[in-house]
Amino acid sequence: MGNSQASPASASSSRFVMASRAFPKQELDGLRELFASLAAQSRTGGRAISRPVFLEYYQVRGRLGDRLFQLVAKESGGSDGVTFEDLIISKATYGRGTRDEVDEFIYQLCDVTGDGALTRSDLESVLASVHETVFAIKKEAVEVSNNRPFEEFLNSAVFSKDVEGVSGKSMSLSDFRNWCTLLPSLRKFLGNLLMPPDSGLSYSCNSLYAYISSIFISIGAVLMEYNVHDISCHAFDDFISFVGRPGFEVPLLHYPENICTDTLLLNKEYAWHIGGGFSQHEVQEWKLLYHSSLHGQSFNTFLGKVTNGDAQTVLIVKDTEGSIYGGYASQPWERHSDFYGDMKTFLFKCYPQASIFRPTGANKNLQWCAVNFSSENIPNGIGFGGQPHHFGLFLSANFDQGHSFTCSTFTSPPLSKTNRFRPEVIECWGIQMRGAQDEKLELVKGTVLERFKEDRNMLKMVGLANASD
Repeated sequence: MGNSQASPASASSSRFVMASRAFPKQELDGLRELFASLAAQSRTGGRAISRPVFLEYYQVRGRLGDRLFQLVAKESGGSDGVTFEDLIISKATYGRGTRDEVDEFIYQLCDVTGDGALTRSDLESVLASVHETVFAIKKEAVEVSNNRPFEEFLNSAVFSKDVEGVSGKSMSLSDFRNWCTLLPSLRKFLGNLLMPPDSGLSYSCNSLYAYISSIFISIGAVLMEYNVHDISCHAFDDFISFVGRPGFEVPLLHYPENICTDTLLLNKEYAWHIGGGFSQHEVQEWKLLYHSSLHGQSFNTFLGKVTNGDAQTVLIVKDTEGSIYGGYASQPWERHSDFYGDMKTFLFKCYPQASIFRPTGANKNLQWCAVNFSSENIPNGIGFGGQPHHFGLFLSANFDQGHSFTCSTFTSPPLSKTNRFRPEVIECWGIQMRGAQDEKLELVKGTVLERFKEDRNMLKMVGLANASD
């Protein structure tokens, strides 16, 4: 009475039908348009997207890009490339699936050798691809420069799984999930590889990107007419940055020209790591407010510098043992006799391990800033989490000593090698939110768009026209 077992082709077709239901019609049509464009470039007679075109479009470099192509093309066997069915099934699973489904996909993705064992060697290849993709650094250049984030991210990994035929331990799915929890920037990156590179430009082709660029150039000219300076040259870059893929953004670091960059604790890799704990609009521009070698190791100077700056700050400490760690303060550094702050606050480690520790809700002992108190129960200084005299991280008011203990506020271990430490370098960076310049841009945006009425339909594709209504 017929074959009771579905053939691979019919099973794939069934999965495609189910996956298609995950997308609204307009989005599915957009994906069909994207596929047609990329398949045409692939010279496959419109049947599939070739590997070179796929990798060039999604801009994922190194072995991770090859593995992504392999997984996406798996449904059809990948002989010709990525079919439309492959694309829809993968995007539905990877972008619209349950947390478990997405984690399983990413776990397989990081197994770049495809041998069923996620080893340290696999993670090294993954991190090399991250550097090449996010920072435009070739793997060979990273190895020559002995760039440390490889070591720091790998040092946070745990390998507890035995796999037959594989020497040494490999990483279990549970190990992998825990690793991604400690490294949210990496999790965001791995979770958004199939998002269009221009994100807000969605499924548009490169010609639309160029078209929108020309519109912004014209907008810049009008901005100058309205005396809005220092925006026109950055408007398009800021727009693209705003709609960029999560996990691909690196904060732009601003610091005085007279400071030697070798003395800065915060490099772009650390900024990318710490930025994983932020929302997208907070990973824009960070400004150096205080540096102990530049401004002196003084608590009063520190408070003077940071209270005149942005409310949200990143505090980074390097101790005399060489460890680098710190905390994100979501509230201003102001005099309090007790803990304050909100659940956005977190602690982090950068070296020798890279990790982020978010609040658990166990208590509200998030941020501490005590100045000129005489009570022994109110230690003067700044800190995060824990209890007075037993903080998750604390710097004394003299800035000459500190401590870090296991902390239930963030479920964090001691950040320093020993509970008591001496700071060698202290930095504080202000998170610059979109503010006054954006308000000026909003004032003239409506006028600008009126001058490009014929382009409104095109602008709606990136959501800009609707924003002005």
